[in-house]
Amino acid sequence: MLFPAVVCSMFVTSLMYRFNVCCNSTDDLSLQKQFKAMNVSDTGCASVLKSILCAKCDQHSAELFRVGSNSKPGQVPVLCNSTVSVESSQSTQAATDYCSNVWESCQNASMLNSLFAPLLQGRAGLPISSNSTKLTDFWQSEADFCNAFGGPSLDESVCFAGEPVTLDHKNDTPSVTNGGMCLEKLGNGSYLNMVAHPDGSNRAFVSDQAGNIWLVTIPEVGSGGVIELNESTTPFLDLTDEVQFDTEFGMMGMALHPDFLKNGRIFASFNCDKVTSPSCSGRCSCNTDVGCDPSKLGNDNGAQPCQYQAVIAEYTTNGTASSPSTATAANPSEVRRIFTMGLPFTSHHGGQILFGPSDGYLYFMMGDGGGAGDPYNFSQNKKSLLGKIMRLDVDVLPSAAEASQLGTWGNYSIPKDNPYTDDPELQPEIWALGMRNPWRCSFDSARPSYFMCADVGQDTYEEVNMITKGGNYGWNLYEGPYATPKADSKNTALASLKVIDPVTGYNRSQVNKNLGSASITGGYFYRSTTDPCMTGRYLFGDLYASNMWAATEDPEGSGSFNTTQIPFSCAKDSPLPCGSVSGSSLPSLGYVFSFGEDHNKDVYILASGGVFRLASPDRCSFACSKLTRTSPAPKTDGSNTPSHALRPAKAFESLALLCSLLIIWLACVLEACCS
Repeated sequence: MLFPAVVCSMFVTSLMYRFNVCCNSTDDLSLQKQFKAMNVSDTGCASVLKSILCAKCDQHSAELFRVGSNSKPGQVPVLCNSTVSVESSQSTQAATDYCSNVWESCQNASMLNSLFAPLLQGRAGLPISSNSTKLTDFWQSEADFCNAFGGPSLDESVCFAGEPVTLDHKNDTPSVTNGGMCLEKLGNGSYLNMVAHPDGSNRAFVSDQAGNIWLVTIPEVGSGGVIELNESTTPFLDLTDEVQFDTEFGMMGMALHPDFLKNGRIFASFNCDKVTSPSCSGRCSCNTDVGCDPSKLGNDNGAQPCQYQAVIAEYTTNGTASSPSTATAANPSEVRRIFTMGLPFTSHHGGQILFGPSDGYLYFMMGDGGGAGDPYNFSQNKKSLLGKIMRLDVDVLPSAAEASQLGTWGNYSIPKDNPYTDDPELQPEIWALGMRNPWRCSFDSARPSYFMCADVGQDTYEEVNMITKGGNYGWNLYEGPYATPKADSKNTALASLKVIDPVTGYNRSQVNKNLGSASITGGYFYRSTTDPCMTGRYLFGDLYASNMWAATEDPEGSGSFNTTQIPFSCAKDSPLPCGSVSGSSLPSLGYVFSFGEDHNKDVYILASGGVFRLASPDRCSFACSKLTRTSPAPKTDGSNTPSHALRPAKAFESLALLCSLLIIWLACVLEACCS
């Protein structure tokens, strides 16, 4: 009995595949001959087999004929068996149990050169006989047959349901997730600090831990560009010969004077080794004034007490260009040493520096000096500068006599409204106390009085504090909101300390059960328009780069924050690929060292894996009800007006219809010839 000829590329394509075809006329003739040679005895089965053969012409044939089939390679596509992956892009078709339909239609139909016969020997089927031409001769049951040839629609591939593969409409557009942080990768460099160029351009200064400051050009949002170094191989300022660089030490801070465009003053905070650097010499922070004897400290990681120093030094662009705004390099010669202090141990020395946006003073963040639990109670000691935030005046420089009288640690003066005027016990430099290791602080550009500092915890809690004049943030009596063993021994004095609780933070035990929390990295209040759903929220993260948070003050001005952990992803059109964490959907950031902000108030993540900028949420399919998009303006030459735009489309539709009719006619001619 003869059946209609198989004409996949011409007949099926024109009516079903709509020109999305992978077969040419030669392929089509080969399939036609294969079908006729099978000599199928049942019309229903013949129709099914014709569809299976024509699946080779499907635009998704590479996924349909995936590895693992029990037939000869390239003969039978994976047949849908109603098992659907959650992430499947073909859930509607895949829900069809087409494999069962094939079994029902063909189990008793005889055929030659069966598609399902090769490679079955030794598998789940029955022993092969040369006269066996029915499915039931090979397979004991439908379950055995579909176990061999059926398969689910997976998230990365599809299955065949007897018709051209169509992906569900819901997957034509990426699924939308409620809220999240979308990132784009702009560079591969690893930096600790970022300061926008004050000239309002798209340039910024970035510094690395080794001791280099670079002047970079940042691409406009949406441009698809990457970060460019103004001098591809030459840093703006190279301090690597001065900086002690290893895991705990390096250049920790960088700041531009508020009048940089006029005076070209640059400040760097770094660590040095007095053993190898003659200019690295300052008083030891462990001294009799604070009740500490350095001779009793012992070595720490092979270092003598106060061998390593915390330094703030001043540099200038003067003499390198006609004006600071045009300078592409700074003078590497140090103008003056602002501050030098020996560190008792080899950890917990903060090091960030910032100029206050309202007062113009230099803020210096210093950790407790190291040692579990702050063994010498430096953080609560009002005579020690360890575990403190300092506030210095670098514009009014004291004479040598004045500095000696004040007992300062370098070339700076004391702002007259520092807290020591209210509390004489405080060292004059101190602005706030009770810090363990402040790591990344920032002023809100919209509300300069909001001075936020993240403080690294010891075992339990990572915290963010809103820093105020004379504030005591609790360490080493409290770790976040939790009292420490030292607090238990000093209960009588706790009430008088007026400890300020953190405004937000997180418990280490609640974060990333597999890896745990490393340490907090403070960020910024988001003030850009790129992601309007982040506006006004304080963003921060964890060093391990597995978690990000957004804190919203509610009500505004209350100092009370609601904090949520937010998902984050990398934009598919990111200028540089982000990569992904093994076994996770998270983008591969590496370690989150710091955050940055440019003159547009766009926020950046500075990580070991590169520089990432917060992008528009829709680029990561994150929902944002506040996001508005405007369509590009139409051309003014009339080429995009409706009358011009529609005519070619109509002409193409008419031509396509004529071609379809011609193809059908040719199919009928071939059918008659082949029959």
